[in-house]
Amino acid sequence: MKLLCLLLCVLALPLQAQEGLPAARVNGVEISQLRLERYFVEYLEDQGRALTSIRNPSVYKRLRDQALTDLIDKELLWQEAQRQGIKVDDHEITAQIDQLRQAMGGAQTFERRLADAGFDSQSFAEYMRHELAAQQVFMQASQVPEPGPEQVRAFYKANENSFQAPQNQSATGPVEEEQGLELAKRILIDQQQAQARWAMLQRLRDAGQVQRLD
Repeated sequence: MKLLCLLLCVLALPLQAQEGLPAARVNGVEISQLRLERYFVEYLEDQGRALTSIRNPSVYKRLRDQALTDLIDKELLWQEAQRQGIKVDDHEITAQIDQLRQAMGGAQTFERRLADAGFDSQSFAEYMRHELAAQQVFMQASQVPEPGPEQVRAFYKANENSFQAPQNQSATGPVEEEQGLELAKRILIDQQQAQARWAMLQRLRDAGQVQRLD
């Protein structure tokens, strides 16, 4: 669902910039200024901000740099997907595009948005393929081993105050501890998945040749 929202943001941005000089090169592959301009608005939308609301030049530069970092990571993930031989089924791409078409109120509006954003049907399908393949690589990094009971209990004990039930809760001690252990397990898994995703991205960054030109 988040991918669908982000793609709607991309198509809501009219084509205003020229390709010009690249914003970055990732292992020899250029990220154009136009692609950065498109994604910057998408990035701000995802944070609940509007481009016109940013008055401070240093804030603008920081946010734009963060958006470019995201694009560099997306390109690294797409290249990793290619190395791994990950294929995105055409039916999946068609299904995603159909969802977008419906969300925009029909084919005419969708085609107009494609043209305004500088896409045709073929180039947008390829854009979708890149996004979905990169997303698969990212999610694969989240497949960490489930922590064992001893590991969960150690994490629970180290953060016990965070897992205490409210004082007005009528649950008994053993029930409270059982609920706390379950919550601790979920949080521990989330942390391990986030660490695994970060480590994978860092590995790709360190192994790649990245030039920031923006």
